[in-house]
Amino acid sequence: MTAQAPIAYDAFIDLAADDSAVVGLVLKGSQAHEGMATQRSDHDLYVVLADGETSGLTRFTGHRTSELDLVIMSLAEFRAAGMPGFERYALARGQVVLDRLDGAIAQILADKARLDADEAFQGAEEWLDAYANSVYRSIKNHRDGQALAARLDATAAIGFLLELLFTLDRRPRPYNKYLEWELTRFPLPGWDTGMLLDCLDRISGTGDIPTQRRLFARTETAARSAGHGAVLDAWGEDLHLMRP
Repeated sequence: MTAQAPIAYDAFIDLAADDSAVVGLVLKGSQAHEGMATQRSDHDLYVVLADGETSGLTRFTGHRTSELDLVIMSLAEFRAAGMPGFERYALARGQVVLDRLDGAIAQILADKARLDADEAFQGAEEWLDAYANSVYRSIKNHRDGQALAARLDATAAIGFLLELLFTLDRRPRPYNKYLEWELTRFPLPGWDTGMLLDCLDRISGTGDIPTQRRLFARTETAARSAGHGAVLDAWGEDLHLMRP
């Protein structure tokens, strides 16, 4: 923001509520995740304007303070936000503050929270192959005495694994900050949350090979059940190195 003076969250909400061009307000981030906000948490707010409408609130474009960050966009732009993109999870768990479209704003968020079947299947194939590749490299590097490389590849594998597991459930992957929050409230089907988080903790801390192998075996079972056996079979004999 340039010359525009900062504005508090509650004051901005009042302004937006009085502006007929505003059709939706959506809060994202820590303030939208119950129990995650701290004294340092600001309010990240999407301001959705009716397509083709003008609003004096556009003077707040780029507003960013320790209390309030604003993103102002048209309804069409809001529909497209995060589809695909890094913002998808944030919007999927966004909190509707104002919806003047009889639930349409809430439905847009719900649509972002659910991957369609084709998108999920294709995405899972790509994440599965990337995950297997990193596990394979980690174990090979460990075998060859490359300890740092082994741990780095193990860490990379975790990211690919989380993308895979949430994609298999047709959900966008949460940011690392919200992983435990998400899994506690919305567990992945067929996975024990405590076990999964413990494995991720061990692998990220030490690159532990036995834990990587056990987790890979559990993931292989889930991936094959979802119809992705061909991706794994393409690894041929190399699968033996990754299994317990």
